[in-house]
Amino acid sequence: MGRRYDTLLQVISAWRAKDSETVLSFMADDIVWHYAAAAMPPATGKAAASKLLDRLKRDMHDIQWRVFHYAETDDRLFVEGVDEYTTSDGHRVAAPYAGIYEFRDDLIIGWRDYVDLGVIASQQGGEPSPRQVNQLLDRPVCD
Repeated sequence: MGRRYDTLLQVISAWRAKDSETVLSFMADDIVWHYAAAAMPPATGKAAASKLLDRLKRDMHDIQWRVFHYAETDDRLFVEGVDEYTTSDGHRVAAPYAGIYEFRDDLIIGWRDYVDLGVIASQQGGEPSPRQVNQLLDRPVCD
């Protein structure tokens, strides 16, 4: 396991526990976080990232964030996985994603998630996951 991937596993563990302070401790003060790259403006800076985390955790319960594959270099981590959770209304959301994390020293300075917001919105509304999404979800996770 690489050093950057180990950092992500710590972020995932904190996020599952809804421990925003620990998640934020892995981010640089000048982080640029694209929660849905190209679909929404990024959260720029740790204060904006904190607001985004607070907004997300209000409607994300039983978080099952999983990683299927990853690759890393000195300052980049590339992942493929699924962001899965239950909404406050009891709807299950499972969204495949690809993510890129950029590091300076040991802190995340860039975080870009590429997801299909249409898939998320339909599941938040109670629609079942499309077959092609289920095919992407039924894979083993990384060790």
